[in-house]
Amino acid sequence: MRPTDLSWALFAVVFAAPALAAQPALCDAYSGLPSGFAAAQGGQPNRAGLVAIAGGRFRMGSDEGYPEERSVHEVRVDAFAIDRHEVTNAQFARFVQATGYVTRAERAPEAADFPAAAADRLAPGAAVFVPPRKGEHLRGAYAWWRWMPGADWRHPAGPGSDIRGRGNHPVVQVAFEDAQAYAKWLGRELPTEAQWEYAARGGLDGATYPWGNTPETRTRPMANTWQGRFPFGDQGTDGRKGSAPVGCYAANGYGLVDVVGNAWEWTRDLYKAEHDVRAVENPMVVSLNAEGTATTAATTNAARVIKGGSFLCAPDFCVRYRPASRQPQEATLGAMHVGFRTVLNAPN
Repeated sequence: MRPTDLSWALFAVVFAAPALAAQPALCDAYSGLPSGFAAAQGGQPNRAGLVAIAGGRFRMGSDEGYPEERSVHEVRVDAFAIDRHEVTNAQFARFVQATGYVTRAERAPEAADFPAAAADRLAPGAAVFVPPRKGEHLRGAYAWWRWMPGADWRHPAGPGSDIRGRGNHPVVQVAFEDAQAYAKWLGRELPTEAQWEYAARGGLDGATYPWGNTPETRTRPMANTWQGRFPFGDQGTDGRKGSAPVGCYAANGYGLVDVVGNAWEWTRDLYKAEHDVRAVENPMVVSLNAEGTATTAATTNAARVIKGGSFLCAPDFCVRYRPASRQPQEATLGAMHVGFRTVLNAPN
């Protein structure tokens, strides 16, 4: 049922306004914790850090990008609220402290999930980007990704790395189930691909980027992306190498930051190679049960859609720091450039 103007107004006031009243400054000065952040209480979801998004129609996808982004089609979504920024290390640490949750990367993988895996793949760990030495990139596509035992959200680049002083950076090395568990703790959900793309566009329907149709403005970079020849060296000409604190780049038209670049973001949708061309309402590729999980083991471990690109996207390799961009990500695999944000859907 499409919300009436009154139901949307009530949603915006009751569900989102408390968090919007005192949005903190972001980037380096930000602690990583929005005001009022805590677990859901008494069946009521936590609303800290959310931005209300009015329902509406938009053109989803792109006919000018990669094949998996086609074809452009009209979509309508109902009102919802979404995190202003990607979930931070500080937020995820608060969740882990409260619940004792252990992420997928911190647990030994099930051998059944990786029947052809090498022995080290069966140790706790995750995927880490390692810049190739001379000639290594010729071994094949994505040869710079390695399974790293000991890599997890606290140690995103593997043993020897940590997140000290990085509470305001996006949490990474979280698998799909980890992101779901965090969202449930707040009484929220992960966004559908359609919700995510609608919010990321910031009201600029059909534009290539959240800020328009040019890769950057004359005055400053608009997103945290790779600067230099990929994959050999990030020059960091904007002062940032690797992930950045959330909110160091301009917000889109809805007030959301880092919707492209910084970290890829999980969505609830199972991956399909291209969009359905039909006009749809509130689309989602997979139906979830009441617990917010896929209904069978097969779909639980299937690849999900991630959106928005990351600090590893470069103009000469991965031009996916755009709202229409989409990639499959193995649901059971954490990676050092994949994070997420959550949504709170409007009541019917």
